[in-house]
Amino acid sequence: MHKISAALLNPKSIVVVGGSNDTSKPGGKVLYNLINNGFLGELLVVNPKETSIQGVSSFPNCQDLPQVDLAIIAIAAKYAEETIRVLSQEKNCKAFILFSAGFGEIGEEGKKLEASCAAMVAANGGTLIGPNCIGVITEKYKGVFAGPIPAYDPMGCDCVSESGATMVYILEMAIARGLKFRDIFSIGNGAQIGVEDILEYWDETFDPESSSKIKLLYLEKVTDPARFMKHARSLYQKGCRLAAIKSGATDEGSRAVSSHTGALSGSNIAVSALFRKSGVIRCSSRIELVYIAAIFNFSALKGNRIAVITHAGGPGVMLTDELIKGGMQVPHLDGPKAEQLLSKLFPGATVANPIDFLATGTAEQLGDILDAVENDFEQIDAAVVVFGTTGMWKVDDVYKVLHEKMATSTKPIFPILPSMIQAAEEVSMFQSMGHVNFTDEVSFGYTLSRVYRREPPFDFPVLPKIDITTIREIIAHGEEGFLPPNAVVNLLNAVGIKTAKQTIITSKTEISAMVEDIGFPWVLKVVGPVHKTESGGVILNINTIEQAYQAFEKLINIKDAEAVLLQKQLMGTEVFIGASKEVPFGHVILCGLGGIFVEIFQDVSSAIAPVGEDEALSMIRHLKCYPIIQGYRGKEGVNELFFADTLVRLSALLQAAPEILELDINPLLGNAQELIAVDARIAIDKNYNFQR
Repeated sequence: MHKISAALLNPKSIVVVGGSNDTSKPGGKVLYNLINNGFLGELLVVNPKETSIQGVSSFPNCQDLPQVDLAIIAIAAKYAEETIRVLSQEKNCKAFILFSAGFGEIGEEGKKLEASCAAMVAANGGTLIGPNCIGVITEKYKGVFAGPIPAYDPMGCDCVSESGATMVYILEMAIARGLKFRDIFSIGNGAQIGVEDILEYWDETFDPESSSKIKLLYLEKVTDPARFMKHARSLYQKGCRLAAIKSGATDEGSRAVSSHTGALSGSNIAVSALFRKSGVIRCSSRIELVYIAAIFNFSALKGNRIAVITHAGGPGVMLTDELIKGGMQVPHLDGPKAEQLLSKLFPGATVANPIDFLATGTAEQLGDILDAVENDFEQIDAAVVVFGTTGMWKVDDVYKVLHEKMATSTKPIFPILPSMIQAAEEVSMFQSMGHVNFTDEVSFGYTLSRVYRREPPFDFPVLPKIDITTIREIIAHGEEGFLPPNAVVNLLNAVGIKTAKQTIITSKTEISAMVEDIGFPWVLKVVGPVHKTESGGVILNINTIEQAYQAFEKLINIKDAEAVLLQKQLMGTEVFIGASKEVPFGHVILCGLGGIFVEIFQDVSSAIAPVGEDEALSMIRHLKCYPIIQGYRGKEGVNELFFADTLVRLSALLQAAPEILELDINPLLGNAQELIAVDARIAIDKNYNFQR
């Protein structure tokens, strides 16, 4: 945990080590940006070949410098360590921005060099940004060598990125759509300061009157999920809105695991679960991140009923399709008020919604439409205006009306202005009046739907009381790897998860004694092989002793069979829950439709443990198979309260037994009256007691 120093944010003096007259080089470009963007403090350069660079005094080496607050280092990696040593130990420099590449990203030697630099800075109570970064932008200085430099806006977006190039491309896309920015941190390899440190700084210095309420992140790793969650949740609760890209969304190859949960879980699922629990919207692209940031600039929707207003039919149709697909509504408009509005438009126009006022539509007509949406149509919560130009005439009058109505309307009005070339001048004018805009209607419809549907992060739950003594005894006596069936049943029963009546048999002579204790029908399952179905290790609908004898002989002769599990055969809808320990996130809990369908459809919801009832119900209701769980075409479904309670109890088990690596209950058979675990596997590692 490292603090962001005042010297980094508001330095009184800056030295550019490696400063140059060549602005095509990082040291030359950052110096140029500092000079030309109003840094008011003392500016120095270290370059042994020059005495003055871009009008700034240059020193031959760091030893000759006076004391300095911030050093921006733009020299080869092999010289960086000694430079930092001199500046931190001899010149009491408290902040460093290290542009240089050739550190941790190239291998072990680079990592050692990177760690040495970070340790020296930390030993002097300083802050190190980088290496392998493009720099920092604050109100006081523009310490970057790449990318566009946005005008500083105290209420603009705060941004942090682990990739310098990605930061540049985000800014390119965002500035062109009118987004404003405040503080920008390109942290590169994050040798000392990582994303979590920036989140902590934003959180601990947050002022509701003067701080930005939009936070944008680009991550390539999550180093400390607990700290990420703590500060992201805190910022959300303070009124901030957060969106992030986490690259690496595919898990290369399949892990050699032996349960459904292991095959489905993984760091990517864990990241998505972490973001949901932290109040962060996960984005998959720069355009999605920028559009969501732009939507954050508008007041929150009070409902999902949208008026689509356009002068071009195609974009209106595509936008409507995407909104409906995302769970929004585009209500049909009719009646006297609609007829009154239609009378103000040209023949051929329609107000049914989408409202198409034709290519010849005027600014005055757009004003009439927006007035009607505001005052006449209570069934509308917000409007989207798609308006560009074919280049035949200017549209500045339309954009002025749009500006005026956006300023007075109580319902959000979202502008989609697709003519980036032919109406570039008018779009620039519109943005200069303080607006953001969108350019693609389908991307907008998708992101608006996502922002509206997102749920606030759930409160951390109070978990139910369970039999911790029994759980700890089972874990203490269990061997590494998968626990035997009886131990699994006892663990589940200790947390109040119902299990099917069953027993382990190792010989035919034990079968007849089970008739009275476990009435027919039975199911017999092999104990040993992992995938019972694939090995032919499950035999159903056993109704006689003779059938049981035959089934036992078949199962006990399967390769690696250790015994046979005799179980009461139950009926119901099959669902599944599971958990997997994911470093460094802790346990990820999953649920979905059970049986083989969990693997075929991979329709699973996930959450970082612990999970309370509200979050569990949300997991269940976000499944695509939720209609089946509710009951479908006369078939009885599953009591979702029982399903949710089982997920909560699983959370309690994981808290009591952090040694659990994998847990897979598949299936649970459920109906309106009960939910019973029929098959379960639990693997433990006593040496792997990782706590999130």
